[in-house]
Amino acid sequence: MAAAWPSGPAALDTVTVRLLGVLWFASVTTGPWGAAAAGGEEPPKCEDLKVGQFHISLTFHKYICKDPKISDATQEPVNCTNYTAHVECFPAPKIICKDFSGNETHFTGHEVGFLKPISCRNVNGYSYKVAVALSLFLGWLGADRFYLGYPALGLLKFCTVGFCGIGSLIDFILISMQIVGPSDGSSYIIDYYGTRLTRLSITNETFRKTQLYP
Repeated sequence: MAAAWPSGPAALDTVTVRLLGVLWFASVTTGPWGAAAAGGEEPPKCEDLKVGQFHISLTFHKYICKDPKISDATQEPVNCTNYTAHVECFPAPKIICKDFSGNETHFTGHEVGFLKPISCRNVNGYSYKVAVALSLFLGWLGADRFYLGYPALGLLKFCTVGFCGIGSLIDFILISMQIVGPSDGSSYIIDYYGTRLTRLSITNETFRKTQLYP
């Protein structure tokens, strides 16, 4: 006697579960992670790990990076060189990848897998807070321009009482908006997690998208 096929909502749930099970089994045996497990695919480099990419164990590639150690004097990462610093990154437990030495490692979540580059700024001792304060209270004497390394403009402001106050006001606005900075091209010392101005520039290496005209 043939078994009765379930009917109603329970039957729909049963069919759905069985169908999902079949699809999962097919994806594991024929998908990229299944092929990697069967063929012994070489593990990726740790710096190539991406969130959302499947691992052969059906877990996600994940890693966490430490916050950079900030210098109290410069408010930039302590290892900042040529506008670049590096932070230590730790792959998640059970991840297999090649560390920065090229060694295949089974990570437990406590080992450094790679060093991630982050951007930093070149500073040379000019404080943003000091520059704004000088511009606000002593700008009419040219103290702000002397401080930032513009002695000629500072002397001119001193002799003209800040261009009768108009130049002092303009300088205060420009310095507050970080448009005018130190004369040596360095950046202001600003709290690392404070408000900063990011300048965008176009050079010969900048990709220019082709303009389409109607």
